[in-house]
Amino acid sequence: MRKSRGVLVTGGSSLLGQNIAAALLAEGSQVSLLAPAGRESRLGPLAQQVRWSHADVWSPGSLRGQARNHAAVIHAVGSLVADPSRGLSYDRLNFVSARNVANMCVSDGVQRMILVSAANAPWMNRAYIRSKRRAEAYIQRLGLDAQIIRAPLLYVPGESRPLFYRAASLLGGLPPLAWLFAGRMAPMPMDRFARALARIALDETQTAGLYYARDLRRMAGPASVAGAADPAMPIDDSGSPADALAEEAPFGWTPLDEQA
Repeated sequence: MRKSRGVLVTGGSSLLGQNIAAALLAEGSQVSLLAPAGRESRLGPLAQQVRWSHADVWSPGSLRGQARNHAAVIHAVGSLVADPSRGLSYDRLNFVSARNVANMCVSDGVQRMILVSAANAPWMNRAYIRSKRRAEAYIQRLGLDAQIIRAPLLYVPGESRPLFYRAASLLGGLPPLAWLFAGRMAPMPMDRFARALARIALDETQTAGLYYARDLRRMAGPASVAGAADPAMPIDDSGSPADALAEEAPFGWTPLDEQA
């Protein structure tokens, strides 16, 4: 496996962003994180192992030059929860952020972008899925070497979650259901998801454009990523969309999970 070095991760102060950073470090990569100003304290021990910069993915000016000298960018910002009364539509949270990061890649000369998108499961909000598909289409139109990760719902191992999702995880991992549509959308642990994502980002021989949960399970293997982020982080719901919703809720959790 031929590996590139130097990966930039958006959403660096989120639970998912920190899991991805830990997985990249475990695979031997250099890692840079983008996080809103004032959030670096959330990085914990990762702050000593990664480079981090202040940026807001909804502010194109703050992204200028952030991706230079990186081999790839992983865009891990998104939210299942919208609040139109506060201007936080699904398009703003999921499409606009991806569009700005894709434009950063083009202007900074980074050809490879990995987008954390979403699997089209029956329990997913249709507006949320549409915003993710718009993001996918935009990145592909730009001509970037794009890897689209159609992620299932993610969960932290050991934390409580609804019985339905526990059953879906089990069934989606068993043949023959794993070979069918269920294998594309069965929820999976966040640490295994992060490991698979890191391996996709670092392996330049990975040329597939689209990945589903069953692909990620195969690439991740059974082991957990050491040093995953602490899920018990305080949430500040003021300021930019990143502050209010998109970064701080673990990507792929349902509103029920988020409020639990």
